[in-house]
Amino acid sequence: MSGRAAGDRGEALARRYLERRGYGFVEGNYRTPYGEVDLILLDGETLVFVEVKLRKDSAYGGPLEAVTPRKQARLRLAAEQYLADLADSGREVPPARFDVVGIYRDVGDRTAKVRHVRDAF
Repeated sequence: MSGRAAGDRGEALARRYLERRGYGFVEGNYRTPYGEVDLILLDGETLVFVEVKLRKDSAYGGPLEAVTPRKQARLRLAAEQYLADLADSGREVPPARFDVVGIYRDVGDRTAKVRHVRDAF
């Protein structure tokens, strides 16, 4: 499976996981010159920018460890652009936070282990 296909699969799994917990889907793969936000959802009145990381083994560390300070900075810039676009369109800008969903899927195991970290950074 290609990297993009695996990423898409991980994002779909994370989206289903969060929607089952009451989150409302807003947008996926929001791209800016600064970076991309995998998922944007609503948790009540709060806009949630979600980074999804999928790992099939631990050779390069766990999925949550892959959200480095540099990646966090790029996500912040992309989220700021999204919020600025909301404000420019005249819509109300809700409170926001960053969550991370780490998915570990062992190659021989058909089940995935999902870890959701609210307000991750």
